[in-house]
Amino acid sequence: MADKLTGEARTAALATVANWSEVADRDAIARTFTFANFVDAFGFMAKAALVAEKMNHHPEWFNVYKTVDVTLATHDAGGLTELDIRLAKAMDKIAGEA
Repeated sequence: MADKLTGEARTAALATVANWSEVADRDAIARTFTFANFVDAFGFMAKAALVAEKMNHHPEWFNVYKTVDVTLATHDAGGLTELDIRLAKAMDKIAGEA
């Protein structure tokens, strides 16, 4: 199990995922990805799903047409961990923003 990020480690980790925001009332980060169309959004989700499965760390996400809303938290740890930061960076890269 991954350890929950706290203090300076948390601050430093969050600085590396600038496009992600902390979720109010929850120890998680979130981001909305917007693509040109549904096919691009679904393609992003398919690629991200493969990465998440390899990590054994799965996102909470919601897709409508060309928009994908993602929330990341490590439920076993009760909040944000390095796994979430790694998956956020991978998703940014898949979306062409890393």
